[in-house]
Amino acid sequence: MPPIQDHPLRYELANELHARPFPSLDVPCSAVFLAVKRADGAAGRDRNADMDHLIALLDRHGAPHPQPGATHYFGQIGRFRLKWESHTEFVTYTVFSDKLSDRAFDPADFEVFPGDWLAQMPGVRMTSALMRIEPLHDKDTVMERVREWFVPESLAVSRVLDDAAVVAADFRIDSAGHQRVAVFVAPGTGSRRVGRVVQRLCEIETYKTMSMLGFAKVKDMSPRMGALDCRLTGLMDRMTHGDHPAEETLAGLLAISAELENTVARTSFRFGATAAYEAIVHQRIAVLREQRFEGRQTFNEFMMRRYDPAMRTVKATQRRLDTLADRAMRAGELLRTSVDVDRSAQNQKLLEGMNRRAEAQLRLQRTVEGLSVVAISYYGVSLAAYAASPFAKLVGLAKGELTAMLTLPVVLLVWWLIRRIHARIH
Repeated sequence: MPPIQDHPLRYELANELHARPFPSLDVPCSAVFLAVKRADGAAGRDRNADMDHLIALLDRHGAPHPQPGATHYFGQIGRFRLKWESHTEFVTYTVFSDKLSDRAFDPADFEVFPGDWLAQMPGVRMTSALMRIEPLHDKDTVMERVREWFVPESLAVSRVLDDAAVVAADFRIDSAGHQRVAVFVAPGTGSRRVGRVVQRLCEIETYKTMSMLGFAKVKDMSPRMGALDCRLTGLMDRMTHGDHPAEETLAGLLAISAELENTVARTSFRFGATAAYEAIVHQRIAVLREQRFEGRQTFNEFMMRRYDPAMRTVKATQRRLDTLADRAMRAGELLRTSVDVDRSAQNQKLLEGMNRRAEAQLRLQRTVEGLSVVAISYYGVSLAAYAASPFAKLVGLAKGELTAMLTLPVVLLVWWLIRRIHARIH
């Protein structure tokens, strides 16, 4: 085959599809999960700080370092296995242990993360979870344990992946500050399938929590949006009644439009991220292929009752914000049109006044022209009389008679010359 040039990113893009493999987990085992996010500006954070913090944990166990610029790491730290992932806004740590603690969901399991290391974390905890993976026994044993471990009011239990496992969670934070998730694995289920179930449960919890940031955002926005809505309605009432200066109303509309556009710009990323996270949550639940277990609600039903209303609130607020911005823009355009019409009327009146003044000036000019004919004719007759006086004596005419004879021709000549000059100018 002749040599062919590859795109510079060909291998990087192809390997990205395989950069985050599912862990292989043997039953029984446990997992400790932690998701960390910068409080502000997480998408534009310094990712080197995340990498440095990971390396600080690896150095405590003498573990090898990840490649520079890596977004995924999986390796051994002591007797545990660590899975680290860097995402757009957050970083996740998952530690797997091949043993189960004697006490279910023992807070001591989280001590795999050293306290001083957690204190130096470049961000804040978004969520953390303790996961217990054990063999599936009879239904009564499973129900007894979930009643003991979880809050019944919000408990969700379901069979997943064609009876490969039973998963249970109550989506509540326990007294130690962690979520609790139990996975009961049926005999014969492969280690990779167990790893996929655990990974998807971690993703459901993470993206559920991240998407709820959008809900918190709209709760903060709602009072201000209500105030802007009232102000915009009041300004539109002013436009209807016309009892306020148009310039004052236009200034108010421009102020509201500017604030709404600023709000749209500041919330567009959060709204977009919330929609993406919500889609991931529902997709991860869908691939579990849930079936009801002993009449309990499934994960999908829990999300439909508790989670989906929050997401619908976010979408409704986004639509309301866009609608307010459009209303303000349309109102501004209508008011500007009204102002333009008023100004056109004022300009028309101004032009009419100018036309009347021009007509008056024209009449005055014609009057002046008539006086000019008289004045010029007077001097013309006088000059002509002086010039013709020698000839008047020869023919026996008196000076008065000569002047009278010259007056009419001179006046007609002056009038004709002035009219000719006026015609050439105009």
